[in-house]
Amino acid sequence: MYTIGIDLGATFVKMGLVDDKGKVCFRRKIETPRRGQACLPPTIIIDAIIDNIRDIIKASSKKVSGVGIGVPGPVDSKKGIVHYFPNIKGWEEVPLKSILEKKLSLEVELDNDVNAMTLGEFVFGAGKYCDNLVCLTLGTGVGGGIIIGGKLYRGGSMCAGEIGHMPINETGPKCNCGGIACLERYIGNRYILERAKKAFGSNITLETLTSLAKSGNKKAIAIWTDVAEKLGVALVEVVNLLNPDKIVIGGGVSKAGSLILNPLKRQIKGRAMKDQAKHVKIVLAKLGADAGIIGASLLYSNVTK
Repeated sequence: MYTIGIDLGATFVKMGLVDDKGKVCFRRKIETPRRGQACLPPTIIIDAIIDNIRDIIKASSKKVSGVGIGVPGPVDSKKGIVHYFPNIKGWEEVPLKSILEKKLSLEVELDNDVNAMTLGEFVFGAGKYCDNLVCLTLGTGVGGGIIIGGKLYRGGSMCAGEIGHMPINETGPKCNCGGIACLERYIGNRYILERAKKAFGSNITLETLTSLAKSGNKKAIAIWTDVAEKLGVALVEVVNLLNPDKIVIGGGVSKAGSLILNPLKRQIKGRAMKDQAKHVKIVLAKLGADAGIIGASLLYSNVTK
């Protein structure tokens, strides 16, 4: 059985043909259609996705059973409606599932992108054989997905897991979601890079910031340590509340590796309740850039329904 998995992001749309072993047999990556810094309206992005799905099916010559798509914001996965995207304007109450099904004549399943990543890591990655799991993706946004008792937990209105929008202070900067002092507002990659520019006097990449820290640069080390500690504040709450077996961390910011993991583990060990802190394991995601594609393909397979 082959399924198409789609990972829709504010910068790129990644798509792939995935078999039932979780192998991505055919990949395609396009820039999310935009004009200048702003993404184009949903209709244009949806049409680009449809054209590329058709191209994948034609080029692969495989029979496709269905399509799964992970998107960067709150959704109603039962009805297939995008409520909104915090970091892409114009996506208010878009019936994405029905639009795609009508145009493709294929069954489509829809969920939050981090729920999709969580499924991928749960079935084929770092969370395999783990019944109680929390996954985070650290990038432009900070998202979370939750597995409880071997099932994806979506919550009462299908919007659970928004760890990036947990407030970590009583007061602070306003977030794109409308909240105040959200975790994402401190450790989303754009805010890390703003801090790096102030520290070094010019624009640098996350990769350069990581290299500087690994070579012993104190300014770079201080930035990554602060990121880890702020993430730790939120995850202490998660550990105490959910008592997970594992927390899996992925996304571009996670490439800092031990620069984040080591202070994060110290934070949880020092601040979480003793039994929960001792039990939980903090690990990096295993599926890398394919996590969103593989996880999205599993939305169609009914793995956790």
